[in-house]
Amino acid sequence: MKEKVREAALTGFVALDRRLPAAEAAKALLRKAFPDHWSFLLGELALYSFAVLVLTGSYLTLFFDPGMTQGVYAGPYEPLRGLRMSQAYLSTLDLSFEVRGGLLIRQVHHWAALVFVAAIAVHMLRVFFTGAFRRPREVNWIVGLTLFVLALLEGFAGYSLPDDLLSGTGMRTANTIVMSIPVVGTYLSSFVWRGPFPGHVILPRLYVVHVLFVPGVLIALITAHLILVVYLKHTHWAERGRTNRNAVGMPMFPQFVTKSTGLFLMIFGLLTALGGLAQVNPVWAYGPYRADQVATDAQPDWYVGFLEGALRVMPPWETVLWGHTFMWNVLIPAVILPGLLFTGLYLYPFLEKWIAGDRSEHHLADRPRNQAARTALGVAGIVFYAVLLAAGGNDVIAYSFRVSVNTLTWIFRVAVVLGPVLAFWVTRRICLALQAHDRRLLAEGHESGNVEQDVQGGLDEGHKALSAGQSYRLMVREVPRPLTAPRGELPRRQRLRLALSSWYYGDRVEVPVTPEQRRAIEERTAAPVEPEEPDAAAGAEPAGRGS
Repeated sequence: MKEKVREAALTGFVALDRRLPAAEAAKALLRKAFPDHWSFLLGELALYSFAVLVLTGSYLTLFFDPGMTQGVYAGPYEPLRGLRMSQAYLSTLDLSFEVRGGLLIRQVHHWAALVFVAAIAVHMLRVFFTGAFRRPREVNWIVGLTLFVLALLEGFAGYSLPDDLLSGTGMRTANTIVMSIPVVGTYLSSFVWRGPFPGHVILPRLYVVHVLFVPGVLIALITAHLILVVYLKHTHWAERGRTNRNAVGMPMFPQFVTKSTGLFLMIFGLLTALGGLAQVNPVWAYGPYRADQVATDAQPDWYVGFLEGALRVMPPWETVLWGHTFMWNVLIPAVILPGLLFTGLYLYPFLEKWIAGDRSEHHLADRPRNQAARTALGVAGIVFYAVLLAAGGNDVIAYSFRVSVNTLTWIFRVAVVLGPVLAFWVTRRICLALQAHDRRLLAEGHESGNVEQDVQGGLDEGHKALSAGQSYRLMVREVPRPLTAPRGELPRRQRLRLALSSWYYGDRVEVPVTPEQRRAIEERTAAPVEPEEPDAAAGAEPAGRGS
C-alpha cells in the first residue's frame, strides 16, 4: 500500500513538473543564499513576532466584543463590581479573569506587538546605517517603511480597543489631533467618530481596522517584501570572497531553515514567558473610560510616545483666521512634524543618490564609520526621538525627582533643538576618528605589546601586520567623492547639489593603498553585470539583478 502511495505521489509530481518548473524553482529556492550575520536576524524577529500576533489575536477575537453600549459589571473583580462600562471593557475584563488562559494570551499579544514594532524600527536602522536602501533596493525601503507606519497604526488601534481610562485618554488625544487639521478637521472628526467625541461607533470601526484591514495590508506587504529580498538578494559585509557582484551566505536548506526555526521557537518561548511573568497593560487598574475623567500618569506605548512628548514641549500657540482656529500647539507637533519626518524617510534613498550622483547598484554593506554624514544624521534622528519620548513623561519625571514641570519642559524644549545638532557633530567627529584609526592600523598594524629599543637607545612599541582578512575589511569600501563643479555659470539647483555633496562627502580619511590595491578595490566594488549561471559552490550566487 505504501509503495502505491509513493508511486502515485511521484507520478503526480512528475506530471506537475512537466507543466510547471516546480523542480527547478524548488532547487533554486533551496540553494538560495541567506545572510549569516546576526544583524540580519532583526527582520526575522519582526516576522516571527507578527506570526505570534496573528496566532494570539485570532484567539482573542473569539471572546472580545468591541461594542460601546453600556452595561454593569458583575464579574469576579471586586473593585469594579457595580460600575457601568462599555461592552469592550467588560469583555476585556472577562478575557482577563474568566476565560481560561485569556490573560496569558492578552499579555503575550501585547508583548508581541511591542517587540514587532521595535524589531521593525531596529531593522530599519540597520538598513539605514549600512546603506542597504541604495539601488536596487529603494522600493524595498519604501515597503519596509510603510510596514512600520502600518505597525504604528495597528498598535494604536489595538491599544485603544479595551476602552479603559488610559486608552480612552489616548483616544481623546487622537480626536484633538484630528480636530486640529485646519478647515476639514471638524468634518473629519465627525466622520470618524460619527458625531461629537466620544461617539458610539469608533471602537467597532477600530476593531475592523485592527483585525481586518491593516493585517491584510501587512500580510500583503510582508509577502512583497520577502519576494523582493529573494529577488534582489541580500547585502553583505566586505570580507574575502564577498564583492559587489555576488551574494554569499548559508544555503536555505538545511542551515538557514534550522537556525530560523530555532529563532522562531525562541521568540515564541520568550514572548510566552513575558506574558506569564511580566505584567503589561493591567486595564482593571485603570477603570472604565469616562469622558469627564483623565487618567494621571498616562503614558502611551513607546512607539507613539514621541508624539506625546512633542505635544508637551510645544508652546501654546493658536491663531484665529477667517473664523478658523489654527491650533499650532497640536497641528505642528502631531501632524506636520510626523508628516515631514516620514516624508524625509521615504525620499532619503533618492536624495542621497542625487547628492552622490551615484546610479550604480550596491550589494556591499557600508560600515557606518565610513559614511560619517549619514551615520551622524541617523544618530541625530535617534536623539531627537529620545528627547521627545522622555518629554512625554515629564510629569512622571518631575514627580519622581521633585523638580518643577515647567522647568523640565523648558529643558526638553532646549534639548530637542540642541540635542540633535550636538549629536550630529559628535557622531561625525567619532566616525572620522575611527576612519583615522583604521588608516593607522593599515599603515602600522596592531600593537604587539613588545617594546623594542633601537641602536640609538630609542624605545618603540612593536607592531604586527594585519591579516589579509582584516586588511580586506578595512580597505574595501564604497565612499563616493564630492561632485566636481563644471566650468561656467551653474543653475541654483546644481549649486545646491554641489554644496550638499561637498558637505556630505568632503570630510573623509583616505586609506593608504598602493595602485595595485586600488585597482583590486575598484574591481571588487564594481557594479554587478548581467547575472550568469549560479556558482557551483553552495551558499553563493550572483548578486541581485543586472545593472
